[in-house]
Amino acid sequence: MRQTATARTNQLEDIPNIGKSIASDLRSLGILSPQQLATRDPLETYLALSDSMGNRHDPCVLYTLLAARHYLDSGESIPWWEFTAQGKKMLAAHPKHERK
Repeated sequence: MRQTATARTNQLEDIPNIGKSIASDLRSLGILSPQQLATRDPLETYLALSDSMGNRHDPCVLYTLLAARHYLDSGESIPWWEFTAQGKKMLAAHPKHERK
């Protein structure tokens, strides 16, 4: 079903939960389309955003990326905050993530 959801989304902003600001941040990493985002790991993308901008992003950005990935994988739109528990577990388990 990934092809169906990805086919319906021509721009990053077409993905549920992705607004202009996050889309702009993703473009700064060279992620220009939903098809490119679908191939990226949400946690690694979140960490790359932090690296490129010189500071740790709000964890809600990770939750949003998880929601976007879920949509691209399944076609199902779920609010980003539903991915909070999953995102917190991922951050806690990742050695590169430092709480400041």
